[in-house]
Amino acid sequence: MTLDPRALLRQLYDVAVASALPGRVLAAHLPPPPEPGRGRTLVLGAGKAGGAMAQALEAAWPAEAPLSGLVITRYGHVPPGGRPRRLEVVEAAHPVPDAAGLAASERLLALTRGLTADDLVICLISGGGSALMSLPAPGLTLADKQAVNRALLASGATIGEMNCVRKHLSAIKGGRLAAACAPARVVTLMISDVPGDDPAVIASGPTVADATTCADALVICHRYQIDLPAAARAGLASGAFETPKPGDPRLAGHTLVMLSTPQMSLEAAADAARAQGLAAHVLSDEIEGESRVVGGVHAALARAVARRGEPFARPCVILSGGETTVTVNPGRAPGRGGRATEFLLGCALALQGEPGVHALAADTDGIDGVGPHAGALLTPTSLARARALGLNAQALLDAHDSASFFEPLGDLLVPGPTFTNVNDFRALLIT
Repeated sequence: MTLDPRALLRQLYDVAVASALPGRVLAAHLPPPPEPGRGRTLVLGAGKAGGAMAQALEAAWPAEAPLSGLVITRYGHVPPGGRPRRLEVVEAAHPVPDAAGLAASERLLALTRGLTADDLVICLISGGGSALMSLPAPGLTLADKQAVNRALLASGATIGEMNCVRKHLSAIKGGRLAAACAPARVVTLMISDVPGDDPAVIASGPTVADATTCADALVICHRYQIDLPAAARAGLASGAFETPKPGDPRLAGHTLVMLSTPQMSLEAAADAARAQGLAAHVLSDEIEGESRVVGGVHAALARAVARRGEPFARPCVILSGGETTVTVNPGRAPGRGGRATEFLLGCALALQGEPGVHALAADTDGIDGVGPHAGALLTPTSLARARALGLNAQALLDAHDSASFFEPLGDLLVPGPTFTNVNDFRALLIT
């Protein structure tokens, strides 16, 4: 079997992304419009896939049926082909919220006023919506939310922990958006970017009842030494920032459809590998932990396959997803990179040029951290080529500067925004 490892791994990434595009998955799950003259349809939403979801919905919605609404997406994440005509798409900052996101969130919440039981609200929710739909709880400012968000991102907290804090400091997340829509019927269409696909965690669950509490949020902030503004700490301590809970009558009768998930994308990639004559094994779509450590564990598995044919026979592809974390050293400015490239650099150092092992790790939204790259490719020659260029892999890893390792090698993956988001994608090819 003759394989081009780079081309194959890139193909698997592209297949995983394509399987989660809203244009492919959304139309089949749309509810029927209200009867003519009996109600209106309002579309509300936020996330990195928001622009593409709005486009897909408008294209599939009957031309004669009324339609209006507002969706917030990340800057640069409106797909080619023009903005929707009947739905407004607003761009804002991610992962740290900005004034544009605040203003759009205020307008979005205002659109829920006056809804009736005859009205239909379709909420389009995808990963990134938590930062994009930023509306601080009473007494908090945008600056407060920005400071807490930055601290959470650098803390090493899991996405579930971060979103527990975010929703309790919000006036719109943690089920509050759905509660504001009462008594209208709400249908939520979601694209998952979190391990386990918990809808209460995706974008901090703006339309989903929240089982976590203010006390939970305080424990998380204490665990990761998050310095809360006085108003935030007071609101959490008193319970004033509590979210709608399961059983809340304002959320009764609401429905939710999961359009795409990390597992679906990993299975699509596995099928593509098998079509090339390769065995494909999906480890899990829920892998969490420190990126460099997870990279080392994947390397150990790949090395066992390469050297002993255990637990899988070679040639094969090993796939995994989830959301790893990068804990930034306190008091030290991080370099360039993100979860995917840090995973790969940890993997590279553990493999030490193991023959026959190639890997790709990338975020399915097209952005790894804050750089323009989605991730990178790792080859058996990566460390040797880096040393020839005078690069110190361990020093770059310690500085969280993993992109500066892969960029001079020409191995960064830069697809641009993909207009969807089903979290981390990792593929190891062992030949």
